[in-house]
Amino acid sequence: MNEVKVLDLNNAEVGKLKLPSQFKEDVRPDLIKRAFEAVMSNSRQPYGADPRAGKKYSARLTKRRRKYRGSYGKGISRVPRKILTRRGMQFNWVGAFAPGTVGGRRAFPPVAEKVWKVKINDKERRKAIRSALSASLNKEFASFRNHQVPSDFPFVVSDDFDKLSKTKDVISILNTLGFGDELKRSSRKKIRPGKGKLRGRPYKKAKGLLVVTGNDKSLVLKSAKNIPGIDVVFVKNLNAALLAPGGVPGRIALFTKGAVELIDKEALFV
Repeated sequence: MNEVKVLDLNNAEVGKLKLPSQFKEDVRPDLIKRAFEAVMSNSRQPYGADPRAGKKYSARLTKRRRKYRGSYGKGISRVPRKILTRRGMQFNWVGAFAPGTVGGRRAFPPVAEKVWKVKINDKERRKAIRSALSASLNKEFASFRNHQVPSDFPFVVSDDFDKLSKTKDVISILNTLGFGDELKRSSRKKIRPGKGKLRGRPYKKAKGLLVVTGNDKSLVLKSAKNIPGIDVVFVKNLNAALLAPGGVPGRIALFTKGAVELIDKEALFV
């Protein structure tokens, strides 16, 4: 595929556009998956337990005969204990410090020092993005991801698309361009099965159209960002997670003419 149609906002063809070499890369699912995992790993927030959690009690006991504050000869286990009250050599104490005791430390807690970041070679990352770009204009890969593909896809849209300041206008134009079924599919929200509902992720939402603009001041960056399932991005900010959610290539993408020209002019991702 060397050329694609350029459509205006009325779905009429206004010209042809030659695709740069970045869109002709062989699709490499293995590289795309690796680049996606690097993006997601680098966005993880480190977490871990307080290093002193559960260790703030004085719970040391001696195991020697006739020693003060010792558990030897008492007919009790050797668990560390903290003293609540005492009278002479008689103690009222409860288990502390050890794992398995109330308020004790955890046996193997997550540590904040763990390094979540994953490195990836620059050439490998750029090749993964080029590979995902090729898949984003491929009907077969888009259908594999269950996207509702317009009959005349692939195409790019004229730069007039950048001037749309109203969300209702963006939705209307996308319907005109043939993305109505895709918008309907990506607007679905289902309750997640399983324990995830209790862990802050109660809903499953579909990933829909990716809109790529060549103008970082484009009005559509704001007007389209609240449409369910749609992501809008300046072309220089593209990454594997946007082009291939879940590491699966083929997310359907709508490029403006200016975005494709900027990829060619500045040799992005090469």
